[in-house]
Amino acid sequence: MWATASLMVLGMASAFAQSGVTGINTATSTLTTYVGPVTNIALVIGGIVGIVGAIRVYSKWNSGDQDINKELMGWGGSCVFLVVSSLVIKAFFGIA
Repeated sequence: MWATASLMVLGMASAFAQSGVTGINTATSTLTTYVGPVTNIALVIGGIVGIVGAIRVYSKWNSGDQDINKELMGWGGSCVFLVVSSLVIKAFFGIA
């Protein structure tokens, strides 16, 4: 009786492990389908931030503001971050 019960428990554990593996594989394939659109959205947001930041820097430059360097560094840093983060996401999931 104990042997039968232990065999049943081991069989159930194996079945649960296999369903867990298929679940992880399904989640991975589903997540991989979202990587492309998410990276494209990050690039679009980076473009919008770049355009808005360029307009702000240009308007400050024309008005004679002496603090353009700080604005320029913040704007450039945000654009670089968004572009690099989209590339890192693609590299992390192995998508070319």
